[in-house]
Amino acid sequence: MSEITLTAEVGRTLGSSATRRLRREGKIPGVVYGHGADPIAVAVEGKAIRTALNGEAGTNQLLELDTGTERLLVLAKVLQRHPVRGTLTHVDFQITGRDETVTVEVVVNLLGESLEVRHADGAIDQQLFTISVNARPGSIPTSLDLDISAMVPGDVLRVADLALPDGVTAQTDAEAAIAIAHAARTSGSIGDEEVVTEEVESAESSES
Repeated sequence: MSEITLTAEVGRTLGSSATRRLRREGKIPGVVYGHGADPIAVAVEGKAIRTALNGEAGTNQLLELDTGTERLLVLAKVLQRHPVRGTLTHVDFQITGRDETVTVEVVVNLLGESLEVRHADGAIDQQLFTISVNARPGSIPTSLDLDISAMVPGDVLRVADLALPDGVTAQTDAEAAIAIAHAARTSGSIGDEEVVTEEVESAESSES
């Protein structure tokens, strides 16, 4: 994965009024931390950071912040959004290195269709939509695919069933279920139980 370069303004004024002014100017405040360095308050262009994080890699996109005096390789670790509008309001950037191993969340996609489950009028329930993986920044997969076409009712596909790229390991428990194939639920069983219960109760009442 190649990085996207963003210009970062260093030394922004802190405080709520200064932050609101930045946002009115179309900029997003943030902080850069990691590698034992003191946190650095920065601001980046809102359009540029939104474009970078809305690509194929999503929030796992490797970024290079150009501060004017140095270039920092980072990942966007924490995104804060407006509670109503959902717009990006703040970003925490974590400094990383190309040879470091980082832990990130990666989307899991279910591929294919199970004919056995469909013919049984069943359904496949996806339990996990993301899993945590360990990888170097340049090796983070954009997503992970899991083929469900061979599933039959009662089958469970787990994290261990994922085919992970070289250099990528799962942080999520290998036994955690990702997809479960269910058979069709039988109808009328609850009603039948209720009828039987009523008949038993009626019989008991007549005996008394």
